[in-house]
Amino acid sequence: MPRENYSELLALISVARERSFTRAAAKLGMSQSMLSHTIRKLEARLGVRLLTRTTRSVSVTQAGERLLRVVIPRFESIEAELKSVAELRDVPAGTIRITATDHAIDTLLWPKLCDVLPRYPQINVEISSDYALSDIVQARCDFGVRLGDELSNDTSAVRIGPDFRFVIVGAPSYFASHSIPGNPDDLVNHDCINLRLPTQGNLYAWELKCGNREINAKVRGRIVFNGIYQILNAALSGFGLAYIPEDLARPHLASGRLIPVLKAWWRRCHGYHLYYSNQRETTRAMQVLIESLLLAKRT
Repeated sequence: MPRENYSELLALISVARERSFTRAAAKLGMSQSMLSHTIRKLEARLGVRLLTRTTRSVSVTQAGERLLRVVIPRFESIEAELKSVAELRDVPAGTIRITATDHAIDTLLWPKLCDVLPRYPQINVEISSDYALSDIVQARCDFGVRLGDELSNDTSAVRIGPDFRFVIVGAPSYFASHSIPGNPDDLVNHDCINLRLPTQGNLYAWELKCGNREINAKVRGRIVFNGIYQILNAALSGFGLAYIPEDLARPHLASGRLIPVLKAWWRRCHGYHLYYSNQRETTRAMQVLIESLLLAKRT
């Protein structure tokens, strides 16, 4: 239907409701003569009279009533839907897609989302465990979680977690047949449990730091995983040395199930950051997620 036809129908509805060209013209923000011309055009196009005009009042003809019975509910339905859509600006809704490592998901994302999501039933979340440092735009994700020193320049980011260390540990059963390394060079004589990075298929080099000296140690071993929790479990079973976040190792260090080594070389990381493209609009649902994770950091 041509756009002017909608204007004519809206003009007819307004006159029928107000029973006055004067009041209808004021409500529509147009002159009375323009409103009369619009109604005449509609009547001429349909070939029937829709309104009966007298000097004192305006009434709807039988043809006009028939038309309005069909048209008015449809316009009311459109108005209601437009209002509902507009309200979405203030009601967080939609699907949020996040890529993160399993460690970040378990220690930061999921614990907080468990508290937040029940309050926002119209927000859906899809989380992908990923060590590939994926491009969130190409992966069609809204957010990613990375360590602060792994962020690119074309993203906006907020810190959601404190600094933490990566530690080197092994089980007592492993050290029953292996000596404890005294420096990073000794790692070549040990079975080290490796992490495979999907990005290029490379094994992750252990990033070690002592004072101003930094080393990326390319270690070897019989076992390779693509997740940090499997590496922890293999270390607990005595299959070799593991390079893992300190919070994962802490309870096992306290119980004696793991033994720390090369403590002087444990590297401190800049904590997890939530990052997102600065080329796209931040939705209300995205803002809710950002605010909830910032609160998690403060608490």
